[in-house]
Amino acid sequence: MYSTYTMSEQKDKVMSNQLGPESDSDQLVIYQIRVESHLDFDWTDWFEGLTITLEENGYTLLTGPVIDQAALYRLLKKVRDLGMPLISVNRVEAKTQKERTI
Repeated sequence: MYSTYTMSEQKDKVMSNQLGPESDSDQLVIYQIRVESHLDFDWTDWFEGLTITLEENGYTLLTGPVIDQAALYRLLKKVRDLGMPLISVNRVEAKTQKERTI
């Protein structure tokens, strides 16, 4: 959601770098990244702790929390650097900080 203000309205607004209580940084998003071919389980650390699942069809499914879009792009770059064809990227769920601690 975006807000638009005129110049006179902006005079009364105070800019801040502080994020609100329901900001995107409070979200933990679970992603599934599917690649062609099987990866060894030794790659778990390199893929920042994502769970590696070997599928019967020869694909590997990487599943786990991704903190933000920059981290997601970093993971996708690693897939590219390995030369593995990317099959799919799916956002599975998002949980707030409050839901994670319950």
